[in-house]
Amino acid sequence: MVSRSYSNLLDLAYGGTPTLSQEKKRFPRVATVPGLLSEVEDDNCNSVSSDAPSSVSQERMIIVGNQLPLRAHQNTDDEGWCFSWDEDSLLLQLKDGLGEDVEVIYVGCLKEEVPPNKQDDVAQTLLETFKCVPAFLPPELFTKFYHGFCKQHLWPLFHYMLPLSPDLGGRFDRSLWQAYVSVNKIFADKVMEVINPDDDYVWVHDYHLMVLPTFLRKRFNRVKLGFFLHSPFPSSEIYRTLPVREELLRALLNSDLVGFHTFDYARHFLTCCSRMLGLSYQSKRGYIGLEYYGRTVSIKILPVGIHIGQLQSVLNLPETEAKVAELRNKFRGQTVMLGVDDMDIFKGISLKLLAMEQLLMQHTENTGQVVLVQIANPARGRGRDVEEVRSETYATVKRINNAFGRPGYDPVVLIDTPLQFYERIAYYVIAECCLVTAVRDGMNLIPYEYIICRQGNEKLDQTLGLNPLEPKRSMLVVSEFIGCSPSLSGAIRVNPWNIDAVADAMDSALILSEAEKQLRHEKHYRYVSTHDVAYWARSFLQDLERACGDHLRKRCWGIGFGLGFRVVAMDPNFRKLSVEHIVAAYKRTKNRAILLDYDSTLLLTSSLSTIPNVEAVGILNNLPKHDADWETCISVPDFDWKQIAEPVMKLYTETTDGSAIETKESSLVWNYRDADPDFGFCQAKELLDHLESVLANEPVLVKSGQHIVEVKPQGVNKGLVAEHLLVTMKQKGMLPDFVLCIGDDRSDEDMFEVIMQATAGPYLSPVADVFACTVGQKCSKAKYYVEDRTEILRMFQVLANASEHASKIAPRPSNRAIIDRV
Repeated sequence: MVSRSYSNLLDLAYGGTPTLSQEKKRFPRVATVPGLLSEVEDDNCNSVSSDAPSSVSQERMIIVGNQLPLRAHQNTDDEGWCFSWDEDSLLLQLKDGLGEDVEVIYVGCLKEEVPPNKQDDVAQTLLETFKCVPAFLPPELFTKFYHGFCKQHLWPLFHYMLPLSPDLGGRFDRSLWQAYVSVNKIFADKVMEVINPDDDYVWVHDYHLMVLPTFLRKRFNRVKLGFFLHSPFPSSEIYRTLPVREELLRALLNSDLVGFHTFDYARHFLTCCSRMLGLSYQSKRGYIGLEYYGRTVSIKILPVGIHIGQLQSVLNLPETEAKVAELRNKFRGQTVMLGVDDMDIFKGISLKLLAMEQLLMQHTENTGQVVLVQIANPARGRGRDVEEVRSETYATVKRINNAFGRPGYDPVVLIDTPLQFYERIAYYVIAECCLVTAVRDGMNLIPYEYIICRQGNEKLDQTLGLNPLEPKRSMLVVSEFIGCSPSLSGAIRVNPWNIDAVADAMDSALILSEAEKQLRHEKHYRYVSTHDVAYWARSFLQDLERACGDHLRKRCWGIGFGLGFRVVAMDPNFRKLSVEHIVAAYKRTKNRAILLDYDSTLLLTSSLSTIPNVEAVGILNNLPKHDADWETCISVPDFDWKQIAEPVMKLYTETTDGSAIETKESSLVWNYRDADPDFGFCQAKELLDHLESVLANEPVLVKSGQHIVEVKPQGVNKGLVAEHLLVTMKQKGMLPDFVLCIGDDRSDEDMFEVIMQATAGPYLSPVADVFACTVGQKCSKAKYYVEDRTEILRMFQVLANASEHASKIAPRPSNRAIIDRV
């Protein structure tokens, strides 16, 4: 058997045409050879099972992240490697929420570079000892991937920084995008080495691996796949500037569950899907879902928590107790306010310092009494912007201390040297207030850690001279632009750009009553202690299991090339309408009923005209029909309601750019297909309420559809029209033995339902061929689908040709055609 492969690695990113390789590609159990891959597809890319060996019967979770949760160092004597778990890694901590019966396998990179001649041994050791599968990346590729595309393009953009000049993130570099795709493919290959796709769950983490779901879904159509984004997701106005915006969106939609820290981040993602891909979402029983080619992509909104057990174990260390005692003596008689941030442009350190300066100027009584301790961790990125932040921070600290300092007192204490974890914990314990003023941050768990540390323990209470029986207290001043802000309802939320407001918040935190501080601390502690990292992981896994619950109940197949690949999932009985099948049925039948929707079926969706083109009319006229006048199936004597509805619709048309009114024989339709999606949807809801109010006493029905609001007489729908047609044909002695019904939207579902129910009734021939057909691959009561309007016209052209040929050798049969203009 040959394997499908691409001649160039990046053909997948650009939709290149696949070629067939001459020999089968086999992956070893642990592949460790670094370098750019030349193949991006594997054999049986549309298969749903794997030939990867697996002897594991218990439930497994494959966790994929940029870095493995390991620490590594090289022995200097024998050049060997020593590895240990990184207890600070979120990927390791979340394991506590998955249960002891879940086996966890990790896939990711090591923080240290391993020489190529050592990679095989290291990979084998990590797999056997830690159940970790390392992805070894060549240094040049890693630099382009991580420091290039991730840190120069995605990370700034997701934090709302546009590349308006080469100094601000840099222009889009396609070679960096190519490296990003290459690394994601390497990660996919590593997952494929160990996955049992029928049973295993895969959980992918963060923006480094956003296209990985496409590679996995391409190889295993029914893979159980979740993705969680740990950074912000920007608004559509920001995200739409990314040249590869659709590729990333479609890749994420190849997941079964996509997780975000806050509703804002999820809302921005859903808006991007709506505006750029034309997708809509809905909430069912509390769960938000996107319909994507028959698959429901679920959305998870839950902020990550912290590992409380780890914090409490550090709080119990003798070193922590000693450090707390040291700091208590150092800051005796002073109130400590604490900031803990990375030294990067988004953490707002300089804004916090300016607010401290403002506080000391406006409230001189705080001089000598209040100290801001700023712990500045090394930045994760690099570049000139990091150097500018560092220089500005040093200069501001120096200015404040020179202006307000005195012998033995510095109002700002800047700590820019690495601290042990227990040392940082000790600062949490003694701080009366924690300040987080980031201008944009994905989650930021500093406030959570601070809350747990302020709860303390008996030994620390003794060290600080506190009564263990008294309620603990704490205060938080947090930016409204960080992910943890919504969950901390007792915090003082601030706009970090407003220096005066931040200074006022700092003053409020200082002067608030002890009772109020205790109430706020209790509220925060209750939330943080019950929503820890284990709760977060357990909740995500439960939702992932629910999202994958119907995998085996649907028929799946892959379509599309490159990063436009997606899986179509449909009911097993739902299939494409075969032209050969319908022509054969057409030829052997005599009494035919054909029902056609009008808009978007015979008429182009983008057409400004409401009249079908000459081609469509000509093809339909070639079908053998009796010469007869058009009939009105259901008589509606009173259309006075139009005089009420139309002025209301005109009002909304004038205020909604891109909307229009369409007047039909028996209905009025307000269409907002070309309007802004969000504004149009909002206006449609208002119009629906308005029309229902003014037409309350009229015999009409007001309803909303896909980009429309429609008013039509009560009791008039396509289902009734279809039923009327079948009854009429029976009364005239023409029991239908061929029924073709085609429509594209929700209003056509009534028609499909009537036609399908008629198969068991007296209005169709017992041997009738029935074809209820929707346009496009989507959930429907129809049993067939066609791709688009072009395919419909091509099918009718074939039917017309068959009719013409048959009429030359036999009497013309009877056709009843109805074109919907309800």
